[in-house]
Amino acid sequence: MPRSLALLALSVVELAVLAVSLVVLLLCFGLGAIPLFPPQVGLIRRVTELHRRLAREWCGVEIDSPYRPKPPPPRAQADGMYRSDRTLYRTPRIPAFNDRWKWMMTDPATWRDLAYLALDPVVKVALAPLLLLLPHRGLRLYGLWSPLLLAATTNSRLAGQVSHLHRVRDLAVDSQAAEMRRIERDLHDGTQARLVAIGMTLGAVEQLVDTDPDAAKALLAKARESSAETLSDLRRVVRGIHPPVLAERGLADAVRALAIDSPLRVHVDIDLPHRPEAPVEAAAYFAVSELLSNAARHGGAETATIDISTNGRTLRITVTDDGMGGADPTKGSGLAGIERRLAAFDGVLALNSPPGGPTTVTMELPKVLPEHWAGNLPRMPRWKAALVVALWSTSWCPLFPQGLVTGAMKLIHLDEKSWFLALYLPEPWQWPTIIGMILLGMTMYTLAIAIPAAHRNPQGGCR
Repeated sequence: MPRSLALLALSVVELAVLAVSLVVLLLCFGLGAIPLFPPQVGLIRRVTELHRRLAREWCGVEIDSPYRPKPPPPRAQADGMYRSDRTLYRTPRIPAFNDRWKWMMTDPATWRDLAYLALDPVVKVALAPLLLLLPHRGLRLYGLWSPLLLAATTNSRLAGQVSHLHRVRDLAVDSQAAEMRRIERDLHDGTQARLVAIGMTLGAVEQLVDTDPDAAKALLAKARESSAETLSDLRRVVRGIHPPVLAERGLADAVRALAIDSPLRVHVDIDLPHRPEAPVEAAAYFAVSELLSNAARHGGAETATIDISTNGRTLRITVTDDGMGGADPTKGSGLAGIERRLAAFDGVLALNSPPGGPTTVTMELPKVLPEHWAGNLPRMPRWKAALVVALWSTSWCPLFPQGLVTGAMKLIHLDEKSWFLALYLPEPWQWPTIIGMILLGMTMYTLAIAIPAAHRNPQGGCR
């Protein structure tokens, strides 16, 4: 009951925000008071975000945010000026405002939110008897209405995915550039310097081979040793690009080889029934390698534990060491580079490193493993799929126009019958028919949700 009363009380807030919004729109488009628009849209979004949260917490309905990604901050041109359309500005303030204005103005979710503020109080009034008499059923029914205007559309999801792909691409490019700089530095400081030294040594041998054969032989021996060291450097660089053991034997054996070569005492526990894709293996391998290197060089650790496992299609990696702790991604510990690697696969990194240790790093790469690893059930039979489509396609009719809307019209004593079937029946049969239509629509929605859920988990409950 308190939740139902709170929802009904929010109708007053919605109507007030709606009235203010209409006045602001008139001022914006009638008098040119454009600066009022973004704050007003922000107020509307705070109200609708509150309803999304209440739908999740009170009605059990998860509603994703439908807004398109925010525009990036304006970037200065080579001459230090900022461009907005065909106009140049000395500061980013006006271009940033213009971008924000266009973002809010062209986002369909802005106008869907406004429509929600206008319609939601009507729905709440129509559901008031059910919300007050049967709160749980009323909240469940209200949860079916909320996503119609508050949920993300296909276009907004696609826009979010495109923005995410742009960010991932930038991170991947940055990570690749960092790797190229590291390889260049290793070759310049190690291999190239040794090759120059070998060349100088051979030049000295040419001068001494006739006058001092013994010295020439000693220099040749030194050149031979330097060539062996150079070969070792090259092999180390190659391993840093893509270790042969990783390509030939997979992630599990490559990580075990890391553990053997590490100065730490490393315990390895790996549960991988099959090999992941090569890019996933490379990202996981270099992440583990970087963490072991950090633990040995900066953490003062003596032992470490590596655990690699799967959860459905998710690859999970945990590295723990007994070092001094206090690891911080912002202090150049290499964790930022690991995050960039994982970001290419929507991976996340969680760090727990209190002062004094131990340090635990958990990495998850979701949906990177083949479908068959997750043990997915076969596809739903066609007749079930057709039934679900039919239920979703038709359940709105008895629930809303023939049920809720008809009930609202009867409550406010409107004489317009239109195509509302219950209003054509004798008076004693109208309310039972309206309630029956509402229950029928709710049952159809419930079946449309329950049939796929039962198929995903025959033992009961969704996974």
